[in-house]
Amino acid sequence: MEDVIKFGIGFVTGRPNVCKVINSTYERLINQFKDTNKKVEITIFILFDLGYQFTTRIDFYGIIPNVYKDIRVKYITPEDIEEEKKKLIGREILTKQEAELFFGHGHAKGRNTLMYFAKKAKIDYLLFWDDDEYPVACVKNKETNELTWKEQDNIAMHLKYIEDSDVTIGYHCGYISPIPYVELNEDIDEEKFKCYIEALGNDIISWDSIKEKFVKYNGITYADPDIANGTGEYEIEANGAGKWVAGSTLCLNLNHLSKIPAFYNPEGARGEDTFFSTQLLDSTVIKVPVYHFHDGFLKYTNIARRKYPKTLRKIKSSEEQIEERFFKASRGWIRYKPLFEYITNKEKFNENMEATRRKLVEGISEVNKLFENSDFNMLLKDLDEYNKNVKKHYNEYIKTNEVWNKLKKI
Repeated sequence: MEDVIKFGIGFVTGRPNVCKVINSTYERLINQFKDTNKKVEITIFILFDLGYQFTTRIDFYGIIPNVYKDIRVKYITPEDIEEEKKKLIGREILTKQEAELFFGHGHAKGRNTLMYFAKKAKIDYLLFWDDDEYPVACVKNKETNELTWKEQDNIAMHLKYIEDSDVTIGYHCGYISPIPYVELNEDIDEEKFKCYIEALGNDIISWDSIKEKFVKYNGITYADPDIANGTGEYEIEANGAGKWVAGSTLCLNLNHLSKIPAFYNPEGARGEDTFFSTQLLDSTVIKVPVYHFHDGFLKYTNIARRKYPKTLRKIKSSEEQIEERFFKASRGWIRYKPLFEYITNKEKFNENMEATRRKLVEGISEVNKLFENSDFNMLLKDLDEYNKNVKKHYNEYIKTNEVWNKLKKI
């Protein structure tokens, strides 16, 4: 009898847009294996957080009946999480403190919880997929500026490489950062804005890459045509303290659990994929040639329904909800900066933190002019607080992986 591959897709979500993504793409997911000899059973896991946008359960139960014909859909409810925690505490596998550290909602806890439930369901491979991404590549012709949209076989491409590796990670195009378009030297003083971005900088964010996207592409990332056509896979090597991956189009080989770390972020911070990356030094990580279009400002949700725009526009800071999203992202980034520096460059930690604070002071004075409804001085308080608690957060980061190692054995 032919072996069935159990492939899981994980959505850790607080936005009802997840239903639109699933309803619009489920046929493409099934059809990726239509002409192959592989028997693939797809399970979609949806872990919803009602506190993120003050939603109700009904918002997340908008999956159309046709999806259920060919795909298993498993909701992970708040009750499921509490029940699982009680069981593990009752069986003396975890303490209450350990269960609270690992399970729950939020960037890291949500992924850990979903990963655990996928393991429990005997899933072979788990693809994390964010609720504002669509499996399509946007290629721009450099001569004519014409856009070509190429649908991506995201599951099939990850499956091609994940069987012989531990982790695979795809590419993003579109609006891959919550930083809105800024007209340098017109809207804002470039040198001061550079200081602000460098203060937030980490493994993903750098001033050079952001400036290039502003100047050349209005803040948009276009797909490389060769990669969009499925060529150009390579193994990611260690760079400093980690093998750097992002949290979505991230596929985990759950048959190789010893090589799969836990996610962690300090409470209220971002960085769960960064801290996951620092634990991948002994894992085989493959960059696979497949794209997701990141609709980071939710301005192009019709793309999921194959309604492709002829142009992509600048997303300006003055638009509704854009400032709030950037403000929240900035706070999330600065809150994980101390732990990031502590793990990656402990010897120069104090020196780097002082430099970060200087740049932040310089940059905030300018950013507050551009974003008039938010007080970016809050980031200085965040930085000081999370700097003060860095050893506590470091201990939690270590402990979270210890908890996951216990759970791997059951």
